[in-house]
Amino acid sequence: MASRTIDAAELRNVILGSAEHALLDVREAQEFVANHILTASNTPLSRLEMAMPRLVPRRSTPVVLCDGGDDLAVRAAEVLEKLGYRDICTLQGGTRAWSHAGFVLFEGSNVPSKAFGEIVEIVCHTPALDAEEVKHRVDAGDNLVILDSRPWDEYRDFNIPGGIDCPNSELAYHVRDLVPDPETTIVVNCAGRTRSIIGCQTLVNAGVPNPVFALRNGTIGWEWAGLELERGADRRHGEASDVARNWAQSQCEKLAQRAGVKLIDCEALAAWRDEADEVSLYVFDVREPEEFAFGSLAGAISAQGTQLVQATDEYLAVREGRIVLVDDTGVRARMTASWLKQLGYPHVAVLEDDVRDLAELFVPGEQTSAACIAPQTACDDGWTLLDLSSSTTYRAGHPQGAFWGLRSRVGEMVAGLPAGRPVAILDDEHGHLAALAVSELARQGIEARVLSEGLSGWRQAGLVVSVGGEGMLSAMIDTPDMPFDLTGDPEAAKRAYIDWELQLPDQIKRDGLLTFEPLS
Repeated sequence: MASRTIDAAELRNVILGSAEHALLDVREAQEFVANHILTASNTPLSRLEMAMPRLVPRRSTPVVLCDGGDDLAVRAAEVLEKLGYRDICTLQGGTRAWSHAGFVLFEGSNVPSKAFGEIVEIVCHTPALDAEEVKHRVDAGDNLVILDSRPWDEYRDFNIPGGIDCPNSELAYHVRDLVPDPETTIVVNCAGRTRSIIGCQTLVNAGVPNPVFALRNGTIGWEWAGLELERGADRRHGEASDVARNWAQSQCEKLAQRAGVKLIDCEALAAWRDEADEVSLYVFDVREPEEFAFGSLAGAISAQGTQLVQATDEYLAVREGRIVLVDDTGVRARMTASWLKQLGYPHVAVLEDDVRDLAELFVPGEQTSAACIAPQTACDDGWTLLDLSSSTTYRAGHPQGAFWGLRSRVGEMVAGLPAGRPVAILDDEHGHLAALAVSELARQGIEARVLSEGLSGWRQAGLVVSVGGEGMLSAMIDTPDMPFDLTGDPEAAKRAYIDWELQLPDQIKRDGLLTFEPLS
């Protein structure tokens, strides 16, 4: 079935309208970050089946598929039709045609959220301190606390010496415990700019009495000042006291009202779920991931508040859909909802009920039911190993002797596999991607099975695990390069990254697709 097409001008009108739609760029991440339309969500063809139920939950949602001007969008349309999506079209000519029509293409990842952070700083006059000034105050023994606004795993990689991990969505909840003295200066940092700004403004919006500043340019700025970072630190917030919780609830209730956040009860949520075939519905649990793992509302997706605000395009492909945030005390949901409203999402609500009273035990994703082969058997019988995990996961550890590739290019990779040998396939999606690849290889007459329990099963069998990027059958373009990870000239990359963030407000203005509404 030939997919319908839409031209660039028509797509722009769709984006500027108020009707539900999803714009999906089906290229791999490195291709996406090189140039893309501002409101697009990156859903690589290689993982499209995994992403769609989460990103576009309503199958009657109008979906526009975009690529770089090749045939990826057409192939993606065929996948969506098989999944039951009913209103699909492709952007004629892809991003090339968009650019040729005179419209703006953006570089980078999570652009809407990062641009929003820069605009918040401008509109709200968010205060900031340079690294040299912060270090001077620390060395002088000033009454000062550094709070790291990133998730725990990022904080553990590197942090400002002495900093305490407290992600942005946790700041209002824990600040009265972490900083009980109203005279203490609070400095909020991230690795670059966005979460430092949003974290600082979170505390300002919450009404903390303390002087609060963002660390200008985050850990990058710290290193530019010739200062050392700390690695492997384990300082983090604890359980909130009654005093901290009561203060945060009061302040965040006021903030949510000011931002126009809607409050709903379980009955209203049930009604919205009944209407989910007509109006898209997202339900996010914004607590920390380990809390979610102990149980959450049925159907809720774990999206820690700080990351939901930081990476809206990774969670919300349909801007006009209904968004419901849940937590236990209302603090984190209200704060996160206030930011989503400022980001321009029109239909944001908080469930008033304590999610712990509604929770069902969280069950990790089940392994695929496709035909499997035990790791030891695959090893003993000489099966070829094909790993479809993300390149980041693969480089960190994979079965010795395995090949790596993108699932969307399995058909092209066959020539690189040893001829005449069956193939055992693994992934980092509980075998579901591998099962899809098994079917694709079967259509080419190649015997293939899913490697039982993937890399975990391989390790449990006592088999050898390798690290690194050997065995590539396709370029590792599935994860974008970050300025902290680049080799060659990382300092130049970091400066280019900061310069890129700083110019985003002007680019957003030229583009004209999104309007933000920071509370000033």
